[in-house]
Amino acid sequence: MTRSELILLLAERFPQLVQKDAEMAAAEILGAIHAALVNGDRVEIRGFGSFSLNYRSSRQARNPKTGEPVAVSAKWVPSFKAGKELRERVMVMATPSPCGIALTTQPH
Repeated sequence: MTRSELILLLAERFPQLVQKDAEMAAAEILGAIHAALVNGDRVEIRGFGSFSLNYRSSRQARNPKTGEPVAVSAKWVPSFKAGKELRERVMVMATPSPCGIALTTQPH
């Protein structure tokens, strides 16, 4: 689902919201998550999951095309960890297939 699809879904589900209001609501929620992460805070949405920052130290990597060593600087990267309720709801969709474990896909 894209941001624009989320906005359309909000506008359809809540008729009292015009699309511009749904767009503003989505922007405010995403902006609040963004601001919290920029400040180094953790964001937890019960039943959905949590957003946090993970530190990756500097390291030597290799350019896969040339094989040359490349220095990768240290950085903070955002991460998401799904909450228990979300994991359980996703696992309901998982079904074993004849050739091993696979997820059933829903049409878009």
